Order: sequence, then C-alpha cells, then structure tokens
Amino acid sequence: MRPIAPFIFALGTLGISSLVFGADTATANHGKFSFTSSGEGTKVSPSDNFTIERGYGFDLGTAPSGDGKSFFFSLAIPEGNYRVRVTFGDQTTASSNTVKAESRQLMLERVETKAGEFVTRDFIVNVRNSQVPPPEKNAPGGSAVALNDREKGMLRWDDKLTLEFNGNAPKVAALEVERVEVPTVFLTGDSTVTDQGYEPGASWGQMLPRFLPGVAVANHAESGETMKSFISGLRLAKVVSQIKAGDYWFIQFGHNDEKKNWPQTYVEARTTYKAYLKVFIAEARQRGAIPVLVTSMQRRVFDAVGKIRNTHGDYPEAVREVAVEEKVALIDLERMSVAFYEALGPQKSPLAFSAGGTDITHHNNYGAYELAKCVVQGIRDAGLPLAKSISGDFAGFDPAHPDAPETFALPASPLRSNIAPRGY
Repeated sequence: MRPIAPFIFALGTLGISSLVFGADTATANHGKFSFTSSGEGTKVSPSDNFTIERGYGFDLGTAPSGDGKSFFFSLAIPEGNYRVRVTFGDQTTASSNTVKAESRQLMLERVETKAGEFVTRDFIVNVRNSQVPPPEKNAPGGSAVALNDREKGMLRWDDKLTLEFNGNAPKVAALEVERVEVPTVFLTGDSTVTDQGYEPGASWGQMLPRFLPGVAVANHAESGETMKSFISGLRLAKVVSQIKAGDYWFIQFGHNDEKKNWPQTYVEARTTYKAYLKVFIAEARQRGAIPVLVTSMQRRVFDAVGKIRNTHGDYPEAVREVAVEEKVALIDLERMSVAFYEALGPQKSPLAFSAGGTDITHHNNYGAYELAKCVVQGIRDAGLPLAKSISGDFAGFDPAHPDAPETFALPASPLRSNIAPRGY
C-alpha cells in the first residue's frame, strides 16, 4: 500500500481536535487545522458544517453531541482510494462504534472501547464522481455517467468522502485520511449489488468492504441496470477509465437482462446474454484486471414443499457455461442463495428481505450481510489471490447454516426511504 497524499485529522470526542489537510491537485486547499486552543492552524469547532468553500465539516445536519446519535463527517477530496484511520474512545465513557462510508458501505462494526481506552482501526474507501474522460474529437461517447433521477445527489457520486459514525455510543478521538494505491474490486450489476442509499434496503455489495479491509471496493452497480444499459449509460466507460492491472471486476447481471418486457435491453440467455458477459470479461482482461462472474441470487419464491423455485430460467446456467468457456472464476451466488433461503424456510426467510419481507427480490441489512459472506466464501473457494485480503475474523460461511436473523444487529443508518428500487 503506497500513500500518495496525506489528509490527516484528529477529532475530539465531541468535535475535532486538529487537522492537517493536503492534496495532489493544484486547486486543493493545503494547510493545517487545529481544534485545540494550543494547536497550530485554523481553528474548527463542531458547529462548522461542511461547505465546499471550507472543504470539510460535519454533514447532513448532524454533529457529535455525546447523546449516542450517529453523525456524518465529509471531506472534499479528488477521486481515488483512501486509507482511513480512525481512533475511537473517550477519557470518561465507554464507546461502541460502527462506521459506514459514502452510500452506507459497511466498513467497521462493533468497535468497542472502555472509558479511558482508545482503539485505532484502518479501512479503505473508494471515492469517485460521475465524470468520464471525454472522448477524442469526433469520437463517440460522453463526459459523464448518465445518472438516473434517484442517483442525483447520492453520496457515492459527489466530490467528497462522507463517513457515517454510528453505533450505540459513537466516540471518535482521531481521524486520518491518506490517499493510497491498493488493488480495487470493481462491482458491476443491478439493485441486488448496488450500494442502497437508504434504509431498510441493502445489497451484498455494500457489505463487502467490511470483509475486505485491505483493498478498495468500488461499487458501480445500480438499480435497474442491465449489461446493455451499463454500456449505453457510460457506466462501463467509467469503470474502464479507472480499472488497472491487478484489480478485480465482479460481474453480476441477470435480474433485469432477462425481462422480455424491456425489449431495449433484453438479452436471450444462451446467445446475447453470454455474448455480453464475454464483452465485460474481455474489457477487464484488456486492462490486466481479473474478471469474476457471479450468478444472480434467486428471488424468494417457494414451492409447495418448501423449495426455492428457479425464477431465472437458463440465465444462471449460462453464466456457469461462460465461466468454463472463458476460464473465469465463478462465484455461484444463485446456488448459495437457494441454500440460504431454504435454511430459513418460508416462515423466517422474509426476515432477510426489504420492505418488511414483502419484497421477494431485495434484501435488508441482514440478508445483504449473509449474501456478502457467501461472496467472501466464494472468493476463498475460487482460489482468487484476493482471498489473502479477507478479514481475519471471517471463519468461513456455510449458507445452509446462516447466522440467526434474531441475533443479527447492525445499527441502522438515519437515512430512510420507502421508494422501491428501480427495476422492481
């Protein structure tokens, strides 16, 4: 891991203590900021909200208050991967901390300290905006991803890093942000992969960073997307403008590609679907990246004897065929999801899904977390070098024996919406 440019902060338990800010662009603000009476540099208080002019501050109408409520801190920084080092703790009270980044990507969970104890943890965040390098003169293309109306203003597409400090009693004592070069795992797919920006929805892609602390996870998936729309909307152009040798490209499409009632983007399973998968694989290999195919998880549709029905037709098998034909690593999330849902059964499996279980496709935090563990197990089973980056506390996962939903506890983010994902 090679640092590029430092962004160093030290925050007091109820505010910030000192800050050193720098960047590798000519327009960035270089300087040192202090949050103690004796420190050097510009004085900053917890009442300083984030503004573009200031370039940092507490965000989304929140600030540390000492009452156990979550708060957001944002920093305007260029696109790239950043190592974030957080020191948790307080001199007089205990703390319990969970950290999410950007659009609710889970980074750390249940970091606890006793009164007077301080603990430091690191994680990697990918920061990006919607800009794409413009095409050459007279060449086709565009200069920005075609964001849909629901994406505009989302934290994952803006020009800043936003951290959500959550938990039963979040206490942040210090924060350091440093730009680094690390392997990046690019995720492409639909609503079942994307970083869902609002509770109660969640997808496995936004839980994955918690299990891969030494690499960056760049989740480019979006609700309603297909392989065709991913190309036409310049999402693929965005990925290929950033992916490099040694990175990974996870490809999970199918939920929307299989819809015949979407004639503009429908692809037939054994012909065009396979051909488009091979296009994505070729784009990854052309840049020295490692493609990984992921079969789409099933929908929660049980038959009369408690078995999950296949609602994806030939599409999962087509992915398996392409994996063999192209000699690509495969994570068979379809089969693992079947084992997961059937283990819970028709009565308990709704506890893994969004909208109080009435949604049979999209997941809540628990379902997304368990499916992320399936993907992590798939990384290990596939023998990918990425397995070396799996967090040390991951002991392996058998989807036929999932964690009990009653014992799962992840602090909910304050951002909520009852609007169904696109493509639902």
